[in-house]
Amino acid sequence: MWRWPGAVLRRSNSSIRSTLGLLVVLTVLVSGLASVTTGARTAVERELLRSGGLTQLDVSSLETGRAVRELDAENLDRVRDVAHVVEAVPDHVSSIYTGSADPNAPTFDLTTHSWRPSTRPTIVRGEVPRPLRPGQLVLPVHGSGVDFNRFVGEELPVAYTRATGERSGTPAHTTFEVVATYDPGWRFDGPDTAYVAPETAAVLAAAKAGMSPERYRSTTGATSAVVSVSEQRNVPTVVEKLRELGFSASPVADRVRNLPGVLGAAELGYRIGILVVLAVAVLTGSSSARSGLHHRFSELAVPRIPGDSVSGIRRIPLGGTVLTGLLAGVVGGTAGFGGALLLRGSLERLLGLEVGVTDMLPSPLWGAALVLAPPIGLAVGALLGGHVALRRDPHTPARSQA
Repeated sequence: MWRWPGAVLRRSNSSIRSTLGLLVVLTVLVSGLASVTTGARTAVERELLRSGGLTQLDVSSLETGRAVRELDAENLDRVRDVAHVVEAVPDHVSSIYTGSADPNAPTFDLTTHSWRPSTRPTIVRGEVPRPLRPGQLVLPVHGSGVDFNRFVGEELPVAYTRATGERSGTPAHTTFEVVATYDPGWRFDGPDTAYVAPETAAVLAAAKAGMSPERYRSTTGATSAVVSVSEQRNVPTVVEKLRELGFSASPVADRVRNLPGVLGAAELGYRIGILVVLAVAVLTGSSSARSGLHHRFSELAVPRIPGDSVSGIRRIPLGGTVLTGLLAGVVGGTAGFGGALLLRGSLERLLGLEVGVTDMLPSPLWGAALVLAPPIGLAVGALLGGHVALRRDPHTPARSQA
């Protein structure tokens, strides 16, 4: 009986090659998506744990589709008054740029953000005091083409815009003490970002708006704020209460569930992709089995007449089919993971986080499902296809050979 699978396999090389090629391509795509998404999720989860993000909320002054409360001084006090809230640190966005006419001074233009509880980049040089004090500055190692490492521990002259009219302004000059530099790969607030104390960030933003800091806080307010909660179990309660008060609030941990842009689609894509691979394998296995058995019916009918069972003949294509599917799963899974590794640098730049090689390995369960989906699908398809093909009367081709 085992001579029959060999005959079928030898005479179906073209069909097997096309089947293998199709399943390998599909498996490569699914494996690559799974690896990229797993790497992103692992990196963000690690960052959340490291920064205490599981006990933090993001509160924004903007939300598409409905009005929300602005984060002015009065509303921030309302946030702080909610039970279980420990602190609420506002983020005021502005900018600083070259502040010296000295031709040897660095030329730069950096966006400024408040240093918040969720701000946890990898520090390269220096140390960030807790809390960051007014007049202190944390810079990227490289920004605007400047190496800021050499300024750590020194005073850096900077300029910022002070509005003088509706569409006019003049540079104002000050100096900051550069206390640390961070890895510019960390980009939760975008590239070329400088961090200052929340009080300083409000002063810079107020000057750009042409207001005093007090008026700016009480009218325009912050663009967002990070709210720290006493315990993780209190986070849902605080989120619900803030939303009842009209604030746009969400747990920082939602960054894991709502990965940015393409990554969110990739996560859904690889989950659906497993089912697609399985479905395509079933259809391909069924089609190949029907085609192969019909073309060789005259050969297969002969061994069936002496007493071979229908189930035995139906299993003839399984040997080559399962091997083909297993090969497709292993080759496609390995190639997909290798392709995902080539995208690791782009993924790190997108997330602003370090993504390790092992971070991109899918869970053992998903890995096994990916490798086994092609052989299982092909085997099921071959059995179904063989069942359809063997409904034909085996005696007719046998008599035609007599």
